[in-house]
Amino acid sequence: MRYFQTAGIVYPEENYIVARTAEVTDFIQRVKRGKYIVLFAPRQTGKTTFFQTALNELASTAPDYFSVSLNFEAYEKATPLDFYRYLSNDIRAEIEKVFQSRGQVLPDLFAHFLANTTLTDAFSMKEFFGELSRFLPNQRVVVVIDEFDGIPREVVSDFLHTLRRIYLSDRNRCPYSVSIVGVKNITQLNYNASISPFNIQDELKLLNFTLEQVQELLGQYTEEVGQAFAPEVVERLHRQTGGHPVLVNYLARILTEKMDIPKTEIIGMAHFFTAHQQLLEEGNVNLTHLATNVRREPRFQRVLMQITSSDRGRAFNLYDEVVSELATYGVIKRGADRMCEIANPIYLYCILQTFKPAVNGLEDEYYPQDTDNGVDDYLSDAGEIDMTRLLDNFRDFIARAGFRILQVPQTPKEYVGQHLLLAYLDLFVRQVHGVMHLEVQTGRGRIDLMVNHRGRKHIVETKTWQGEKSYRAGKTQLAAYLKLEGVAVGYYVVFDYRKNPESRAETETVAGNLTIRSYVIPVVQEMPSE
Repeated sequence: MRYFQTAGIVYPEENYIVARTAEVTDFIQRVKRGKYIVLFAPRQTGKTTFFQTALNELASTAPDYFSVSLNFEAYEKATPLDFYRYLSNDIRAEIEKVFQSRGQVLPDLFAHFLANTTLTDAFSMKEFFGELSRFLPNQRVVVVIDEFDGIPREVVSDFLHTLRRIYLSDRNRCPYSVSIVGVKNITQLNYNASISPFNIQDELKLLNFTLEQVQELLGQYTEEVGQAFAPEVVERLHRQTGGHPVLVNYLARILTEKMDIPKTEIIGMAHFFTAHQQLLEEGNVNLTHLATNVRREPRFQRVLMQITSSDRGRAFNLYDEVVSELATYGVIKRGADRMCEIANPIYLYCILQTFKPAVNGLEDEYYPQDTDNGVDDYLSDAGEIDMTRLLDNFRDFIARAGFRILQVPQTPKEYVGQHLLLAYLDLFVRQVHGVMHLEVQTGRGRIDLMVNHRGRKHIVETKTWQGEKSYRAGKTQLAAYLKLEGVAVGYYVVFDYRKNPESRAETETVAGNLTIRSYVIPVVQEMPSE
């Protein structure tokens, strides 16, 4: 039985796979036109699998194309001389592999040429490819270089200039087509030149899975095993992951392998929420890399919090160094309004957890001192969460804490309210054995928290105060989301960071039969004078 692959290359005979037929066809058409192609995308987005699939398709349908696959991942610290020596060996090995796959024997003269040729620099590389074409008559050489970021900086400029010279030589050039694949784009590789040495590139984009592709992927499992996914599970899985290939496969693998759900049961929303929580708590290489990348650069935190917590947001401008780096790592994307958005709700949750102090120093003051009931004060007689009482208490806690919230470590004061609400709810939900995750977020100051407890959904939307018009618009947004989720009551928490804030707490009926409990919570921004 096949399985969902979460690490490494996906093989159709072993794994469930999204064919990406349209993208493969597009790539092959570009190769046949002799394009020199670049594809830069975050790690674990399926680049290597895509190119392996495309080259296999090319080999089976166009035998006059001779494909050479290279990988520069291990070259980063090599000296220029070692780099070209390793490159010689890799090219030789790949050529021999192609002949073997075709059931052919490498001619003696060709074998002698390869054995006695060692590249030393970009000039010898150009000469080598010129000679190579003589040994491969009626063949068009296609070179794909994966993990191009690993190329030593000392050689990148000359290497790319040489490929450019080959491309501009003539139509019978060798290589006929070159594809460069990596995470960083060429302008981020520091080639120390005023003009790009590879300005002949044809950019290829490899997008995340669409909802239809996720349906196709999960449908393969259903067809093979007989166990169906409820339609709302497929939609939620796509929404939470943003279609990121490795996250889609991680959640699918948890649901189909790790949870021991009887194969006779339909995989439903209760299963999904459990799997989602397991993914967030256990983590994986992708989420670990995410946390590492956003934590290592102090500038990232302020920009990310601006994206998630401010109505003004941040323009998606790739000339902005921080925005460019975050986009390179797949942390943010361009929204429909040309502003930055966090790539998906799972990433947003992990980012907020990454920046949330492990201890904020106020945990012992979350609940009033005149009761020792703790979380029980915020549960109904039936044991369900009373979200109104819980958020009333959070409002009172912020007032009790006063200026001390400014002492929460490593938290920008203009976003401390959101940090504390996340920490407060996260701790409470864990104590009552519920599940909390983030849902809809636009990247413009709006975050929707969903708490699942005893089969009930509680939705809390947070924003910062940006004026009366924005305040009312937030209620409309929340009402639309409540309808989408089939929930009758929602909660709206707006943090007011102005010098003269106005506290509010109001409950109203909107859209006919929906109830919204709203809070405007003043947040102190200055320490009192001595």
